[in-house]
Amino acid sequence: MLNVVAIMGRLVADPQLRQTTTGKNVASFRIACDRNGRRDPNGQSNADFFDVVAWDRSAEFVCRYFQKGSLIAIDGRLQSRQYQDKNGNNRTAIEIVAQNINFTGPKSQNAASGMGAPAMSAPAPAEYARPAAQPAAPAYSAGSNDDFALIEDEGDLPF
Repeated sequence: MLNVVAIMGRLVADPQLRQTTTGKNVASFRIACDRNGRRDPNGQSNADFFDVVAWDRSAEFVCRYFQKGSLIAIDGRLQSRQYQDKNGNNRTAIEIVAQNINFTGPKSQNAASGMGAPAMSAPAPAEYARPAAQPAAPAYSAGSNDDFALIEDEGDLPF
């Protein structure tokens, strides 16, 4: 069986972070996704709205770095669940359970619009810290031909 969803859209509202009774973080939010640029007769774009749920570190990540209007890319799976509404009617909810959440668009665009700013005031945990800069590898053009090894032609090479 295959249950894979990949979607990119804009957040309709700020993500909401909650904790379950067992202490797990869960974030829920809704994204709007245009239908391939098609417009209705009035010139308005058609969009679909999808509910998304993120758990644990992904939930913290989305609440920290995304806000209403942010462009976001998500891959995950579809999930349906049954519940009863306030009136006792049986309902079905279909939502995307996020497995990977990514920034989209250029970094400068996010910073200019304030979308790169953290949504929460707490300092970033260590797992979100940037790794230290690594020295650049030398360019191949800077090397010499002496670092290649000769292969003897035995005639049995597969190519």
